[in-house]
Amino acid sequence: MACLASPFSIRCCEDSLGRLKTIHPSDAASSSTSLKFPEKSPVVLGPCPRPRRIILVRHGQSEGNVDEGAYTRIPDPRIGLTQKGWEEAEATGRKIKDMILGDGADDWKVYFYVSPYKRTLETLRGLGRAFERPRIAGVREEPRLREQDFGNFQDREKMRHEKSVRLRYGRFFYRFPNGESAADVYDRITGFRETLRADIDIGRFQPPGERSPNMNLVIVSHGLTLRVFLMRWYKWTVEQFEGLTNFCNGGMLVMQTGYGGRYSLLVHHSPEELQELGLTEAMLVDQEWQKIAKPGELNYDSLTNGPSFFTHF
Repeated sequence: MACLASPFSIRCCEDSLGRLKTIHPSDAASSSTSLKFPEKSPVVLGPCPRPRRIILVRHGQSEGNVDEGAYTRIPDPRIGLTQKGWEEAEATGRKIKDMILGDGADDWKVYFYVSPYKRTLETLRGLGRAFERPRIAGVREEPRLREQDFGNFQDREKMRHEKSVRLRYGRFFYRFPNGESAADVYDRITGFRETLRADIDIGRFQPPGERSPNMNLVIVSHGLTLRVFLMRWYKWTVEQFEGLTNFCNGGMLVMQTGYGGRYSLLVHHSPEELQELGLTEAMLVDQEWQKIAKPGELNYDSLTNGPSFFTHF
């Protein structure tokens, strides 16, 4: 005989599409523990709502962007923003806020992950001026989001030579002397991605008891690091990475949940915008699939991660 749901069931949370979940009063005692320590709770409250967006922000114009010689005098982590960079950061903060307000939700918040470099921390402060304190759910400084390491104090002429060699060798695998390759950045971004996914799954950025689907994550980082993040998230190939370009200083790229709950760049951006960043037709086809697919699903119908590896078909 089928059991009927108790009239005393508690409406406790929503899934990523805003559908209400329930728990039975017999689970209430255990659920109070889960609200304090959700990662340790034996009671499953249902999936925590995924943040509506993951917003990638490149730092504003820095001293190094206008004067390469700055890298010979100032350690890379201590290079700050120019006045224009501050203005770009503040403008991007207002743009993010306007985008979120367009949802029409009352309980929206933002949570920030930021590289520990001076220019990204200053960009964060510029972005933050657009938001009242109750709207900021939290901030985490994340060293794995730092800029690609080009070595310590840089010799200007030697660095120009190294960058020219990188073009011949390949931007992904070329390692700067005493520094990193993009492949090295990929390894640490892989670790960050797993942390981010765990935070999303557990709702780490929301206080105990809050299960809002109107959370927005903002990642403030650097041009190459953000391209590598996208490569890792969407499983793009090395060849596809090589074709990508940076978005502008203070620019942002929005990964937004589609109909099934996955993040797609095409929910917010047009195909033309993404093509300007270097996305190919195959990558855009995959982004269309991301708009309707559910978390955990695989795209079995097409080769979306670049050209076929097989040539005998």
